[in-house]
Amino acid sequence: MEKSLRQKRGFLFYVSIYKKILLQDLKSKMSFRADFIISTFGMVLTNLSGFVTFMILFHNFPSINGWDYHHMLFLYGFSLIALTPVQCFFDNNWNLRFMVRSGDFIKYCFRPINVFFYFISEVFDVKGLGQFAFGLATFIYAWAHIGIPVTAVTIAEAVLFLITASLFMIALMNFAAATCFWIINSGYVMVIMFRFKDFAKYPASIFNGVFRFIFTFLIPIAFVAYYPSLVFVTPDNVPLLSWLSPLIGALFFWLSYKFWMLGVRKYDFTGS
Repeated sequence: MEKSLRQKRGFLFYVSIYKKILLQDLKSKMSFRADFIISTFGMVLTNLSGFVTFMILFHNFPSINGWDYHHMLFLYGFSLIALTPVQCFFDNNWNLRFMVRSGDFIKYCFRPINVFFYFISEVFDVKGLGQFAFGLATFIYAWAHIGIPVTAVTIAEAVLFLITASLFMIALMNFAAATCFWIINSGYVMVIMFRFKDFAKYPASIFNGVFRFIFTFLIPIAFVAYYPSLVFVTPDNVPLLSWLSPLIGALFFWLSYKFWMLGVRKYDFTGS
């Protein structure tokens, strides 16, 4: 019965539910405004440190494997924006292992709505907005200095490829979080996968063949910024992987969702 009800729920239903859940979560967070301000400011400072690192690095080296200061800033800003959705909308994945271990996760299995949606929508991390603002400013600054044309096409491409890039990081964290259904101490998997995001702000071309293969086909961090950004920084020589990244990103996200839901079914069956 509950499964059939879940299948009948449409997109507009989930949008309306999410708006209500989001509003309640924001109300609870805004009751501690000092914490919100401090954490957001801390997020900006964290990303500012990366900006300063580039300034120091390029003060001594004019370019890295053909990537100059403004092109590297473009990649950095692109990666920050692309990482924002996993920070804001999917942060509850960090709590999944604790709820599975304690047994509290069972409450999500008795609602006539999608379990993945219900669990993920409960938390919205407002700190990610500070990251988004800093990333957007860096992105626009680098865009202007590189001289990328501002047209309806380039803006539409930017939106499409930023969404595409986000799907890869979201999928990686979905895969990592869902391992808790099989691995008791799965926290290290989450930490390792999340730390890989630091490689997203560097061009994959600077890595040797083995690591480039790993970051492209096994742990596709290169798709979080490098391949999508090539559409803008090297418009006359865009590799096929860049054009295919929207399809690959959608497939990768779908597979991560299926893996996550497979863990849910395993949890239902074992009662762990």
